[in-house]
Amino acid sequence: MNSFWTKTISLLTIIGILIFYNLVIADRNKTEEILRLKSELEQDSLQSGVDKSNKDNVDSRYKDGVYEGEAKGFCGQIKVQAVIEKGSVSELKIISAEGEDSAYFDTAVSIIDMIIDNQSADVDTISGATFSSAGIKNAAKQALGKAENKYEQKD
Repeated sequence: MNSFWTKTISLLTIIGILIFYNLVIADRNKTEEILRLKSELEQDSLQSGVDKSNKDNVDSRYKDGVYEGEAKGFCGQIKVQAVIEKGSVSELKIISAEGEDSAYFDTAVSIIDMIIDNQSADVDTISGATFSSAGIKNAAKQALGKAENKYEQKD
């Protein structure tokens, strides 16, 4: 009987060691994959010719100023204002959104950060607030279209 318990404890110890080893290896593989993906992302950024740390050396896409755009949201018109400084979108704010359901609209507003981060309205809509976020996105697209250097602002 004593031999049985000794063998059982030894077997459980070996199984425990193997499980721990596999967890360590899996964690190491995930870390290496994250580092590889970060490296690829940095390479893609360098190849695109845009150095985000030095935007002043890149030709400005947008003309400085304040521009407005309007588009249909979930239940009404959404009007936004884009502020362009040094050729970049520095601020995007909602001027009006009458008729919008606050439950959806409050979720949709997070698209503004995405637009500013990407310096473009070409972003995905927000799941769960698709129509409201599409309204904000399309209004921003209209405002940024007015701000593009190839267009002159019409007052």
